[in-house]
Amino acid sequence: MSLVANTGKLAGRTLFITGASRGIGKAIALKAAKDGANVVIAAKTAEPHPKLPGTIYTAAEEIEALGGKALPCIVDVRDEAQIQKAIDEAVKKFNGIDILINNASAISLTGTAQTDMKRYDLMHNINTRGTFLASKLCLPLLKESNHAHILNLSPPLNMNPYWFSIHVAYTMAKYGMSMCVLGMSEEFRPLNIGVNALWPRTGIATAAIEMLTGDVSTSRKPDIVSDAAYFMLCKDPKTYTGNFAIDEDIVREAGVKDLTPYACDPSNIENLLPDFFLDVPTLAQQDVNQKSKGDSGAGGQIPALFETIGKSITPELVKKTQAVYQFNVKGKEAGVWHIDLKNEPGACGSGEPSSGADATLTMDGKHFAEMFAGKLKPTTAFMMGKLKISGDLPKAMKLEKLMKSLKTKM
Repeated sequence: MSLVANTGKLAGRTLFITGASRGIGKAIALKAAKDGANVVIAAKTAEPHPKLPGTIYTAAEEIEALGGKALPCIVDVRDEAQIQKAIDEAVKKFNGIDILINNASAISLTGTAQTDMKRYDLMHNINTRGTFLASKLCLPLLKESNHAHILNLSPPLNMNPYWFSIHVAYTMAKYGMSMCVLGMSEEFRPLNIGVNALWPRTGIATAAIEMLTGDVSTSRKPDIVSDAAYFMLCKDPKTYTGNFAIDEDIVREAGVKDLTPYACDPSNIENLLPDFFLDVPTLAQQDVNQKSKGDSGAGGQIPALFETIGKSITPELVKKTQAVYQFNVKGKEAGVWHIDLKNEPGACGSGEPSSGADATLTMDGKHFAEMFAGKLKPTTAFMMGKLKISGDLPKAMKLEKLMKSLKTKM
């Protein structure tokens, strides 16, 4: 649901959007289409994906249904020739390019040892190199526009070591996009080209979040990002440049007072998943409140918890999860525990797993109990620094499925 009204300021403008066949890229394209904008859909998906909806052609149909004009182009942002071909086609059809949106991105939330170089190269070639290359190739056309913008979907350059420690390869790749903003905003200022970054405050219901958590109920819809992007792109590029904007700050500036409609599940507006790279409160006040009601880490809770988990393990859960977890519990009930959801028939108990862990999770026993009681999502705990994960992060996040089944039994 869009809450920022269209003004018509992008009517007749041409937007070149990478990764626009689905998710945030497509949402921005559809918002601009309502103004009557021209949209170049520069993405790889020409044939339907078995798990992900949308192609460049279905996106083009949606854009034109809203009053925009679309040019679907098969583009891998790693391929200079493909980008240049799409730019040439845009010139033929729309006589230029006014706005470039660098949205295409690859993600792998893995530590140094777990990041193979093929995945490292993929992230850096799409995120950093792809952004730089698309900006470089679009530059001659942007110089000719009287309303030239480059907008990168990338975070503020937060130098908190935490964001480097948990997935340094991905952080470097995303920050590369942000460094393009930092450098190009100054480089292109004399050319009157506005260069800015936009990043969500919370998780956004996209394929990446669903892959990570298996659940989008604590995320917001892509509409909040597309509304923010639209408002930014309507600003004067001569004066609006070099900003690292956050979506909810921008829509508030645009006049939106109640952000509830952006939530995928309005009942979760107080429990939204914070996005990466933004420092968030440590929930210290919640911890104080918890202690005033009695310490949830009272003696004996962790063994009882694992006993309940053990009774919940089924062959189907083992087949679906295919992961072994080690839990290093700190605090009053310090100890090491494990859950084997890889080797049939599954196992759970104290001590390290005999077959080695795919993911090791370290946290205070109090927060651990909250997590398995469904009061604290692993992704949220991880983002807030309450949960430290080493090993395979995507497999660690599969625990949310187990926790859902446990919630009714605790």
